[in-house]
Amino acid sequence: MDGDLTYQGIELDAATALALLEWQTEMGADEPISDNCLDRFELAARPKPPVPQMPAQPSGTPALSVDSPDDSSKLIAEAERLAASADSLAALASVQENFDGLELKKGARNFCFCDGNPTARVLILGEAPGDQEDREGRPFVGRAGQLLDRMFGAIGLARDAVDAEKALYIINVLTWRPPGNRDPSPEEIALSLPFVRRHIELASPDLVVLMGNIPCQTALGRRGILRLRGQWVQAFDRPALPMTHPAYLLRNPAAKRDAWADLLSIAARLEAGSV
Repeated sequence: MDGDLTYQGIELDAATALALLEWQTEMGADEPISDNCLDRFELAARPKPPVPQMPAQPSGTPALSVDSPDDSSKLIAEAERLAASADSLAALASVQENFDGLELKKGARNFCFCDGNPTARVLILGEAPGDQEDREGRPFVGRAGQLLDRMFGAIGLARDAVDAEKALYIINVLTWRPPGNRDPSPEEIALSLPFVRRHIELASPDLVVLMGNIPCQTALGRRGILRLRGQWVQAFDRPALPMTHPAYLLRNPAAKRDAWADLLSIAARLEAGSV
């Protein structure tokens, strides 16, 4: 890194500047902001640049839109075809990674397919990769993932366990990070659902944990995790339990009591073998 660096008038070396950047990222800053204030009223008063005119469509050639219902249906059908063609998790990972129907793929760093033991009795379905997950290509590796590990460790389950009885298998609805950690759109969920469904079929867990609103929307067609949590339902042809996402628990520590009750419910169901 060449040249002098300054932060609030203080000269920094490259290592210190990098440490500051990493700290800001950890705090959730994911967009650069200028040090100088902008007069938005003055900017609004500026004349807008002319919009270039698109050439006229040749006569008889229909205009195509990636957002049209027909195009969306074709992409969903292609996702279903690809998912159904996979006869193993490795094959599913290959076809899903190479599926170009999701625009998210163009802006993400890494394909985030799974983590843990695929023979586990318990499968956790999360929402989508965050920044740290996008960097490492694995789900739930940031602060929320660390809390998730401690939560399930309290009932004797871990993603690195070899024994399927004590293992976890973790996947997300989306395998590519949405920009700015925004919620997945209904279209993105619809395109991901065939792969999620096939992923769960191939892994064949005894039960599924729906970790947050997006997994509930994907599996049940409903949101409202604070109303849904703690109630066993059927999803993907097996018992499923909605739970609040660890990121929510980090912001609302009082909710950990309900999460602990949900964990005990999972442990009891596994112990009883009534899954």
